[in-house]
Amino acid sequence: MAILTELQDPRIQDVTVTFVEVSADLRLAKVHVSVMGDDTKQQLCLHGLQNSAGFLQRKVGDRIDTRYTPKVQFILDLGIKHATEVNRILNEVLPAESPQDQASEEDTPEEDTPEEDTPEEDTPEEDTPDR
Repeated sequence: MAILTELQDPRIQDVTVTFVEVSADLRLAKVHVSVMGDDTKQQLCLHGLQNSAGFLQRKVGDRIDTRYTPKVQFILDLGIKHATEVNRILNEVLPAESPQDQASEEDTPEEDTPEEDTPEEDTPEEDTPDR
């Protein structure tokens, strides 16, 4: 929460913490962040976060009761950027559906008829005595 409310650095904008990895000995916390914008804005924001890591580390130390306060390290998460790029490529490669095709798909109901239980033809049915 401190990233959103307490950091006054103008470089830090449009940041989303995607996930945090903490080492087993709790001495290192890798904070993966996603930044909206072009590459220069992402690098500028990441630089601002790294400069404010000490402030955030102190905030974490105030909130947790451990022997050591984890060292905060910021890593740019490119997962959302890659997903957007894959979506763009798929839209270029796959033919776009016309509105008429979409309407015909909505009008035709899917057949969800349950399969009938039919005995298998390979196994003969035998009367077995109850035990």
